[in-house]
Amino acid sequence: MGNKRFSYFIISSFILCSILLIAVQINSARNTKELIRNNNTLLNELRSSNHLREIDRDILGVESRIRASIATNDTTHLEGIDQKIKQIKNFLDSLSIDNADIEEESLIQRLGVLAQDKMVTKGKLLHRYDSVGNMDDNTSIANPRARMISNEITDITAKIYHKRQLRMVELSNLSLEMGRRAKLYDISLLVLLILSGAVIGYHIMRQFRRQHFLIKELDIAEKKASVAAQTKENFLANMSHEIRTPLSGILGFTNLLQKRPLDETAAEFVTSIQRSGENLMTIINDILDLSKIEAGMMRITPGIFSINGLLNSVETLFSERVKEKKLTISSKVDRSIPDTLIGDATRLTQILVNLIGNAIKFTHQGTVSIEVYNKEQNENQVVLGFNITDTGIGIDKEKLNDVFERFNQGEDSITRNYGGTGLGLSIVKKLILLQDGDIEVSSELGKGTTFSFYIPYGIAKEQLNTIPAANIEHFKDISNTALRVLVVDDNAINQSLMKHLLSQWNIDFDLTSNGLEAVEYLRKKDCDLVLMDLQMPQMDGYTAVQQIREILKLDIPIIAMTAHALPGEREKCLSSGMNEYIAKPIKEEDLFKLIANFGLKESKSEEAKVPESDLVFQYIDLTYMQSVSGGNKAFEQTVTHQFIENIPPHLEQLISAYQNQDFKTVKLRAHDLQSSAAIMGLLPLLQEKLEILEMATEQNTTLQQILNDVENILNLSLLETKAFLESL
Repeated sequence: MGNKRFSYFIISSFILCSILLIAVQINSARNTKELIRNNNTLLNELRSSNHLREIDRDILGVESRIRASIATNDTTHLEGIDQKIKQIKNFLDSLSIDNADIEEESLIQRLGVLAQDKMVTKGKLLHRYDSVGNMDDNTSIANPRARMISNEITDITAKIYHKRQLRMVELSNLSLEMGRRAKLYDISLLVLLILSGAVIGYHIMRQFRRQHFLIKELDIAEKKASVAAQTKENFLANMSHEIRTPLSGILGFTNLLQKRPLDETAAEFVTSIQRSGENLMTIINDILDLSKIEAGMMRITPGIFSINGLLNSVETLFSERVKEKKLTISSKVDRSIPDTLIGDATRLTQILVNLIGNAIKFTHQGTVSIEVYNKEQNENQVVLGFNITDTGIGIDKEKLNDVFERFNQGEDSITRNYGGTGLGLSIVKKLILLQDGDIEVSSELGKGTTFSFYIPYGIAKEQLNTIPAANIEHFKDISNTALRVLVVDDNAINQSLMKHLLSQWNIDFDLTSNGLEAVEYLRKKDCDLVLMDLQMPQMDGYTAVQQIREILKLDIPIIAMTAHALPGEREKCLSSGMNEYIAKPIKEEDLFKLIANFGLKESKSEEAKVPESDLVFQYIDLTYMQSVSGGNKAFEQTVTHQFIENIPPHLEQLISAYQNQDFKTVKLRAHDLQSSAAIMGLLPLLQEKLEILEMATEQNTTLQQILNDVENILNLSLLETKAFLESL
C-alpha cells in the first residue's frame, strides 16, 4: 500500500468510525433520556399510588368526622373537612392530566363526585344545626346510603390503585429493557473502539513493516548506486587517462616539431595540429567535468589558499596569449579582502581560466580586466565578488539568457569562427552553484561583456605572508641566496640532476629517498622549501604532504615533481596541500622561477649554450642533459654513469614483477624508469608505453608486446649511452 493509499485508508477509517460512534452515541443518549423519563414516570406512579391510599383514608376519615359530629352534636368535628375535600379534588385533577385510560378517568370523576357529596352532606348538617340546634335527624348515622357511598369509595380507589400497579409493573419492565439496551450500547461502543483501533493498528504495523522493507531495499539500492557511481568515476578516471595519454603524446611531439627548423607550410601544419590538439584536450576536459557534475561526483574540496597568489598565477597563465593578440590584461583585488582564505582554489582557478579565456578569445583589441571586490564579510566568512570585463564582440541581449545552457553559444557563427563546444559557461555556472554562489552576465554587441559572480569563502585564522614576485634582474645571483631546500626523490639520476642545479645556484640542500624519510627529516630539522616527488616506495608524496600539513602542522612551501604531466594533475597536487607543481623532465628555468617565487631572487643571465657533439644517436637525445649541465662534463659523466648502472636492474625488476603478476611493483618500476629515461631524452619513445604499464592490472599480449618494446629500446639506448660516456 502506497503512502497516498494508506493516507486515504486512514482518513476513510476515521470518518467511518466517527459516523458509527456518533450514531451509537446518539441512540445511547436517546435511550438514556427515555430511561430517565420512564423512571420519573414510575416515581410519579408510585407517588400516585400512595396518594390513592391517602384519598381512601381521607374520604373515610371525613365520613367518620361527619358521623362523630352527628353522634355528639358537636360541630367541631366538621372543621377541616373543606380543606381535606379540596386536597382530594386537587389530587384527583392531577391524576386526570394526560390520562389516556377512559375507564380510570371515569373512576376518578366518580371519586370527585363522591367527595363533593361529602361537602354537600356537611353543608346540610351545619344548616340543620343552625336551624334546629342539633344535627341528628335519627336517620343519618344508620343511613344505608352513606354506607354504600363509603364502600363505593373504597372499591373505586382499589380499582384505580390496581390499574396504577399494573402500569408501574409495565414501567419497571420498560426500565429494565432500557437498562439492558444502554448496556448493549456501552458494549457496542467498546467493541467498536477496540475493532477500529485493532484494524487501524494492524494497517499501521503493516505499513511500518512495509516501510522497513522499503528502507532495506532502498539501502541495498543506494549501495548499488554507490558502487555504480564509483564504477562510473573509475571509468571516467581511466578514460581520462587513456584519452589524455595519447593526446599528450601528440601535443608533446608537436612541441618538439615546432622547435625544429621547418618551412613555412610545415610550420603552419604543425601549428594547426597544436591548436586542434589543445582544442580537443579542452573538449575532453569539459565533457568529463560536466559528466562528473551531473553524476554528483564533482567534489568541492576546501583548502587554504592566497587569493592574490591565485590571481597572479592565472594572470601569468594568459600572459603569452595576451601578448600574441596585443591585448592588455589587468587585475585588481580590494585591499579589505583577507589574503588567506579557505575554499576550493582548484575550482576557482577553473572558473577564472574559463571566463578569462573566453574574454581573450572574443576580444580582438582593447583590454581584459579582472576585479575582485568584497561583497559581504563577517568574522569568519567573506563573500568574494568577481567581475571579468572585456572589450570584445559582445553578446546580443536576446541571447544573454541562453549563454549558460549546454552546447549553446551567443551566435551560431561563433563555433565556426572561434571554435568551442558551448560547455564552458555551463560548467562554470554549475561549479559556482555548487559553492553556494551565483553568476550573471551583462553585454552589448560590439562593446564588450562583463561576467559577474560571487562565491562565499572562509577566512583563515592565520594569514600567510604574500609571496613576493621574483626579481628577474638578479637571475642566479649567488650573493642573494639564503635558502635551504629538501629534495625528496628515490631516483638516483633525478637526485644527481637536482644536486647539479641547486649547487650552481649556491642553494643549501639535503636529499631523502622517500616520503617517510622526508617527514622524519622535517620533524627534526627546518628548511625553507621542499621539492617532493609523488611516486616513491614506503610513503608516496601525497601521504607525506598530508602528514607534514596535518601531523607536523608545517606551512612550509612544497613543490610537487612528477612525470604525470596530464591536465588535472596540478589541481590534484594543489588540493592535496602542495603549493606548486612542475612536470618532469624538469626544465632549469621553470624550476628556478618556481623556487624564486618562494624566496630566491632571480637575476638575468645568458642562456646556456648546448655543446655540439659529433656523435649521432638513434635513441638517446642529449639535448636536455647538455642544456642542464651547461658544459659541466663531470655532471654529464655522473648522470650517464648512473643511467648505465640503474637501468639494467630496474628493467630486470620490471620484467620479473610483470611475469609474477606483481603489478604494484610494475607500477613503481615503470614510473621510476620514466624519471631515469628523461635525462637521456628517451621520453618521446618510452613515456606512453611506461604510462600504460603503470596502469596494468592483468597480463595480456598487448602489454607483453609493450614490455618487449621497452626492453628493446632501453637495451639499445644503453649501448648508445656507453658510447657517449666513452667520448667524454
